[in-house]
Amino acid sequence: MRLRGRKGILESIESQPELVVLDGTAYKGRWHEFFGNDQPIYVELGMGKGQFISTMSFRNPNINYIGVDMYDELIRRGAEKARNIWAERGVDSPPNLALLRANIEGIENIFDKGELERVYLNFSDPWPKAKHARRRLTHPRFVRKYMEALNERGEIHFKTDSQSLFEFSLNSFADMELLTRNIALNLHKDGLRDDLVPTEYEMKFYERGQNIHRIEVLIGEEPIAAWRQAKRDAASAETAEAANPDSDEEDEQGAPEA
Repeated sequence: MRLRGRKGILESIESQPELVVLDGTAYKGRWHEFFGNDQPIYVELGMGKGQFISTMSFRNPNINYIGVDMYDELIRRGAEKARNIWAERGVDSPPNLALLRANIEGIENIFDKGELERVYLNFSDPWPKAKHARRRLTHPRFVRKYMEALNERGEIHFKTDSQSLFEFSLNSFADMELLTRNIALNLHKDGLRDDLVPTEYEMKFYERGQNIHRIEVLIGEEPIAAWRQAKRDAASAETAEAANPDSDEEDEQGAPEA
């Protein structure tokens, strides 16, 4: 991916240390110091122009967000978009957002063990050629890095328009014996989901009628325990319903008249 940006891009992002981080290794294990609080940290790997991560930070002020990309121009555009979104509240610099210039290959040098709570992978490069499979961000070698950085509440949320990448990812998660939930092969089949923030790419694909695939991967002990409890509760409810099949009919008929 090559971007032709404006002159002075580097100078622009260097002048915004309250929002832009150019050396993430300096904050490994210390990201809460950057934000000045102990709120959970959610990271988007490959943020593009920043629509998703900026909107998420605006909607959820009690969560810290980090948007990661390796291109100066995308960091500049992301900073501009973030400031425009937060201007609605009269805020110049988002207090819970950092835009990090970094190569995802070195994520283990940027985030310490258990430092993150969620990783977003939105419309990552599908790298369609088989010889490039190891570059896909859902390849086990990357997923293991995310797992190391995620804490006991950790999750990975993945969206793509690429059916081949989604199939590869499902197999990748299965091979690693990871629990998944909320699998969608056509996320917006009933209309655009207003409970999920779309990316710029996502809106284009949606308007073209392309399917969006989505899945959540459970990493931490807490979401796994909650998932298992929900399964047990559902099984108990089914057992109770099977043992009393006439209960629904009685409820519909109501109590007999006196």
